[in-house]
Amino acid sequence: MDSLVSTEWLAQHLADLDLRVVDSSWHMPATGRSGRDEYRAAHIPGAVFLDIDALSDRSHPAPHMLPAAEDFGAAMGRLGIGAGDRIVVYDNSPLRTAARGWFMLRHFGASDVAILDGGMQKWVAEGRTVEGGDPTARAARFEAVVRPDVVAKAEVPSAAALLDARGKARFEGSEPDPRPGVAPGHVPEARNLPYAALYNDDGTFKPVAELRRLFAEAGVDPAAPFVASCGSGVTANSLIFAAHLLGNDSAKLYDGSWSEWGSDPETPKALGPA
Repeated sequence: MDSLVSTEWLAQHLADLDLRVVDSSWHMPATGRSGRDEYRAAHIPGAVFLDIDALSDRSHPAPHMLPAAEDFGAAMGRLGIGAGDRIVVYDNSPLRTAARGWFMLRHFGASDVAILDGGMQKWVAEGRTVEGGDPTARAARFEAVVRPDVVAKAEVPSAAALLDARGKARFEGSEPDPRPGVAPGHVPEARNLPYAALYNDDGTFKPVAELRRLFAEAGVDPAAPFVASCGSGVTANSLIFAAHLLGNDSAKLYDGSWSEWGSDPETPKALGPA
């Protein structure tokens, strides 16, 4: 299975016994939208819901940090997902949170995970079938094994390259951070590639040549190792997935991202352009 699948491909393969479809929609609290409520109202037939906020390390002060491996494995088992299944992740969020779901599943050992190009937005626009409610999940076992694709705050200063997925205004510090107690600005020497630039208006990814150009304009080699960051470890995964489409699986995630870095009075912070 390709890492990026079309709505047409998914419609043709929905009945495949080894295929699992996952809705990982999430929204900023200020929007008043609930990914879970919208999932229950309408989702792709057979899809299960992965709550990327609820399935997190609640002991950490930063939002929706990755959970412990055993917690993730148990949650996937309850959803009927095995690590050896083919898994297609989608979202219905302007934050393109399917990339976070894709990253989480791969981080914990799933071997064949794809993103639905255009997500629920494109699926509905094409008039494809949806259903509501919560489906009955089959029994499954997910043996979570952690991949070394996440860096901690202490490792950030030594990163070969740091690429921030937030919008220009938040990166430069001309717009306040939406979270209380988080300073404006960015990690010194970080580069900026807003995640939204990777997508077309219909939610599909831009062609690989355009993705490559966007990375080059941001001053980061998409074929070389880099660390991706954002506001809270969600939209940074779009940068990692884009690099994956370009053949680079060496990118890592700073999961704490600016929510962790910007709330620490001891960390250095920069304002203005990269």
